[in-house]
Amino acid sequence: MEVINRIDALRERLRGCAGTALVPTMGNLHEGHLSLVRQAVERGRPVVASIFVNRLQFAPHEDFDTYPRTFEEDCEKLAKVGCDVIFAPDDGEMYPEPQAYRVQTPAGLGDILEGEFRPGFFEGVCTVVLKLFNCVAPHTAIFGKKDYQQLMIVRRMVRQLNLPVRIEAGEIVRERDGLAMSSRNRYLGREERSEAAHLHKVLSAAVERVQAGERDFAAIEAAAMATLVERGWEPDYIAIRRRDDLSVPDEAGPAGSADEAGAPALPPPLVALAAAKLGSTRLIDNIEID
Repeated sequence: MEVINRIDALRERLRGCAGTALVPTMGNLHEGHLSLVRQAVERGRPVVASIFVNRLQFAPHEDFDTYPRTFEEDCEKLAKVGCDVIFAPDDGEMYPEPQAYRVQTPAGLGDILEGEFRPGFFEGVCTVVLKLFNCVAPHTAIFGKKDYQQLMIVRRMVRQLNLPVRIEAGEIVRERDGLAMSSRNRYLGREERSEAAHLHKVLSAAVERVQAGERDFAAIEAAAMATLVERGWEPDYIAIRRRDDLSVPDEAGPAGSADEAGAPALPPPLVALAAAKLGSTRLIDNIEID
């Protein structure tokens, strides 16, 4: 496995490689990241994992300076799962001058949910992802479903800008108690770590209500938010949205209702998404509703 810090050296290493697979990360790797690398190993060679903490996607009050950086451990983990190249540029390599040109995400997708509570976040994500694509020129790039909205926005960017990259999704990897694996889980104290599993439990309960036929989505969301507040969380949102564009779904009839042909009225494919702070740690999660 090679560690490369410079863009020109990376391009030289990958020259002539038609099947490169990329897994973009900010480091502090856990099993969720490693599952994406294993998926990449199955898709192509060489496999490149990028490690770069991108300041463009952090607001001034967020945790850029304290974001966990565990480079030596990350390298050991990546070597064990078959990564071929680690691309680990510094700030000066990725941003040799102020990044005046940025990718603007569309209204109605980039400014809702995460975009509402983290203004500019997706602009920073898309800008660095586009730069990584230009550096690596991958055939395939793999993103985790835990960042559901990010995955959707990157896919839209690739499609609208005609980028020759196939975007694949990796499933969420969870701890035994259901907590979605995240680099920020390291911030949790012992009691907070025990409580953190309730985000998934509350979200699952909301999903069960939808699966049981309830269609008052706003009431389901409000009840889930109230449960979190009662447990000491500060929720930003719990939202039930359409999978295809994250828009608010129309409320169909209650369980047992039917369309004009007499078939049961079903909602479009949905996803339930959540973001909430527990102490000083902000956690996100989502569940696709079947």
